[in-house]
Amino acid sequence: MKSFEKTKTIRLFHNGNTYEVASGITVQECLETCFGIDTSHLEYKDNPIVAVRADNELLPFSARLKTDVTIELQRLFSDLGKRMYRHTMCYLLALASHHLFPERNLVIGHSLGDGYYYTYDQIYGLDPKDVKALDECMRTLIKQDIPIEREVLSYRAALEYFSREGFTATATLLEYRNDPTITLYRCDDFLDISYEPLLHSTALISLWDLRPYGDRGMLLRYPHAKTPLTLDMFKDNPLLFSVFREYKIWGNILKVDCLGAMNQICGSKDIKTFIRMNEDLQHRKISDIADMVVRKATVKVVFIAGPSSSGKTTFSKRLAIQLRLLGYDPVQISLDNYYRPKSEAPRDVDGKADLEALEALDLQLFRENLEDLYTGKTVALPRFDFRDNGKRYYTGETISLKEQTILVIEGIHGLNPSLIPGIDRKTTFKIYISALTQLNLDDHNRISTTDNRIIRRIVRDNRTRSTSAETTLLMWPSVERGESLHIFPYQNQADVMINSALEYELAVLKPYAEPLLKTVKPASHDAYPTARRLLTFLENVYPIPADLVPSDSLLREFIGQSEFNAT
Repeated sequence: MKSFEKTKTIRLFHNGNTYEVASGITVQECLETCFGIDTSHLEYKDNPIVAVRADNELLPFSARLKTDVTIELQRLFSDLGKRMYRHTMCYLLALASHHLFPERNLVIGHSLGDGYYYTYDQIYGLDPKDVKALDECMRTLIKQDIPIEREVLSYRAALEYFSREGFTATATLLEYRNDPTITLYRCDDFLDISYEPLLHSTALISLWDLRPYGDRGMLLRYPHAKTPLTLDMFKDNPLLFSVFREYKIWGNILKVDCLGAMNQICGSKDIKTFIRMNEDLQHRKISDIADMVVRKATVKVVFIAGPSSSGKTTFSKRLAIQLRLLGYDPVQISLDNYYRPKSEAPRDVDGKADLEALEALDLQLFRENLEDLYTGKTVALPRFDFRDNGKRYYTGETISLKEQTILVIEGIHGLNPSLIPGIDRKTTFKIYISALTQLNLDDHNRISTTDNRIIRRIVRDNRTRSTSAETTLLMWPSVERGESLHIFPYQNQADVMINSALEYELAVLKPYAEPLLKTVKPASHDAYPTARRLLTFLENVYPIPADLVPSDSLLREFIGQSEFNAT
């Protein structure tokens, strides 16, 4: 006679209430049985509940709960919900392409404003009729309200599926994983990988726009984070697009277009040559920019701006070297040395010191110094100590503008016209720099430029300031708000843009970032979901040792031992 164990039960804690349920219950069943939420007819405009945090881990409807956990409901218009929406929107386009053009290879390229740029591999001119057909297919799939479910396959089954379907980039990615199982997302007969949770149904993807863009691609646009109920008017950014296009050409030179291909090189004897090619291409770009500066004979000041962790400091030093080679005498100035004490900084929406605001700088002092230099006076340069409340001091260093002098000024506000309202534009040259990641996870999943910068920042802050990964992650929303207000609106003021991302850098950053991210525990409410996402992503990266990185590499600004800095 067989004996059966009693079904195991678990406890769910939510808003002071305790619910006892069967272990293995799905999130969707939990929402329906415990909280009385009807999940069958959810509409985008109603800002529905689309996921839960289980001890702060973000879980989709199809995930199963197997331990006692505290549950927090997650709505669509929350920060995490909007990320799920954008990823599911991309998944839906891949699904539509799979239905209409199974023989083609859809490739996600990069972000562009409030959208993602796509092309078809080996197709050099996309017919607008094909874009229209994809649009119509996506809308049909939305009307059909098809479930999207998380599904776990054996490693062998997942590899066989992607190889059979021609998803070569994903199959190559899996070759550098040894997990016994792979988590995928299924919709009908279509399976795809995602390192972030997806929404549970095609019906929720109701607000988007798909349009032809460029000479061979299309743009899939999503609602702006601040206006989730409307789709903003399209604003082109040709300068940024041209930078991505240039670096796509570089990717073809390097013969790397996805992380799987990068992993193959990292695990081979070719990695040293690959790193040298990356660095030499970036050196050439910096040299070209120096030539552009001196060709504009009236330039007396070069302004360099970009978001956090874009590599402004090292770039400015390398640019200065190139200017010296051209016979000029560059003088470097950091806007960070013009900060006011923290107690005098303006306040953000949370009442905290807003160090990203232009008014956090002593604008009067900076403008006076620049005006004095323009009129031939000698100026004493300030320094700023960021410890404690921060204080300004002077070392006795002075500068003056001579015939061959070019000021190289770097800081997040370098492109803001309000920084120097009285300076003749003909005497300035403006550069925008950012880590505009070109590498994709695979053909359907991009590596976020923001995630790349967060990883850089975590590594650098821990090394230079002993800041924990949790602290860096908790402050990141404030950094992003500041960038949206004070940096990104002025990027098109630049005379030139440069991409500071290096194809191999994540392989170097991984051994530094992973142990730091693992210190972020489930109790950290706001930092944990991001830490888990980054760790899940980094599982796909093949690491390489840092001693392969040249001492003058921009990457050394983050991992240390740069020849430009004692740290």
